[in-house]
Amino acid sequence: MIEAFAAIAARPSTSLPFPSRPVTRYAHITGWGDGLPPAVLTNQDLSTFLETSDEWIVQRTGMKERRISHVSAIEMATLASRRALACADLDPAELELIVYGSCSPDEQVPNSASGVQIALKATRAAAMDVNTACTSFLYGLASATAMIQSGMVQNALVIGVEYISPFMDWSNRNVAVLFGDGAAAVVLQASDEPGGVIGTVLGCDAEARQTLRVRGMGCSYVQGDLHYGDTLWDFDGQAIFKRAVHGMSEACARVMREAGVTADDIDLVVPHQANLRIIESVAKYAGVPMERVMLTVQRYGNMSAATVPVALSDALAEGRVKPGSLLLMPGFGGGLTYGALLVRWGQRITPLRQSDAALPPVSQTALEMVNAIRARQDPHGRSLDALMSTRFIEAVAG
Repeated sequence: MIEAFAAIAARPSTSLPFPSRPVTRYAHITGWGDGLPPAVLTNQDLSTFLETSDEWIVQRTGMKERRISHVSAIEMATLASRRALACADLDPAELELIVYGSCSPDEQVPNSASGVQIALKATRAAAMDVNTACTSFLYGLASATAMIQSGMVQNALVIGVEYISPFMDWSNRNVAVLFGDGAAAVVLQASDEPGGVIGTVLGCDAEARQTLRVRGMGCSYVQGDLHYGDTLWDFDGQAIFKRAVHGMSEACARVMREAGVTADDIDLVVPHQANLRIIESVAKYAGVPMERVMLTVQRYGNMSAATVPVALSDALAEGRVKPGSLLLMPGFGGGLTYGALLVRWGQRITPLRQSDAALPPVSQTALEMVNAIRARQDPHGRSLDALMSTRFIEAVAG
């Protein structure tokens, strides 16, 4: 294991460590909060319309439940943001930047970050969307940190949110069992005290981008006879597994080496929750025992951009983050993007205030909502030609 990890650490990469300049200004995480919908879709629910079982899903993924949202992604993101701002005791009117990380935005134009801005009445804030699929929160956190370190802004709200269920091909067992909806957010504030994100490595394994593609989302499909919401997922599970483990392990090795820390220094790994076996493999290569790894995959499945911030919020609620803890946050997503961040936690691990914000009541079960989506879909019928005839950049570039 040690030899394999050393080989990964030494391998050349196109991933990007930054900032390279000496840091004299830091961006601490001072607020956190989630925006999880209450409706739970169980493995037993999935077995009512897929040829699967609780045992089959748990054995292959570690997942038992996932959430299905009855509200928009912006509404989930706004709830998480209100809770994070209350935790930091920061008035939305003082907020200077909103970074909205997601690959399932409610709208492309206008962007979704502006929807959160208007909901919060954060009229002073710049607002931008970041889409690197499952790593969107990590890319957003790295970007907001760099902007605070540069002096461009004094504080930022970074959101990870996904509303995947309307775009799921619920007839495809390989992907339908994996994903769920949810959101979480953190507040960053400038400080002269060392801490916050102290190491960043970001990268992209683009030569294999075709191994994870959602056909039906994007401008490539507008000329075809496509019913919006009908999707087919290109999902090469074996290739994704290998590249996810390689990408996250390489990023972990590099970020620790560049920060001058070892696995023994890591107090908690807060990884992207793609699959239990991927998490176990990355922890093994990083040399961190599983008792120091935060797991939420069994409760929420893969919420894409939301998995890391939700896991962080849960870790704080469970008392697994201590004052001064060193956190390692690796992730991997479509593109194929990957990255790892090192975060030195501050002294406060409890909210300064609590928000009374909540989502509206849900009137349907998760299974009822999924069945309603299924009743509207026909990706293997009316939309099949449009979904399968699109020519992608890989063919053009090749």
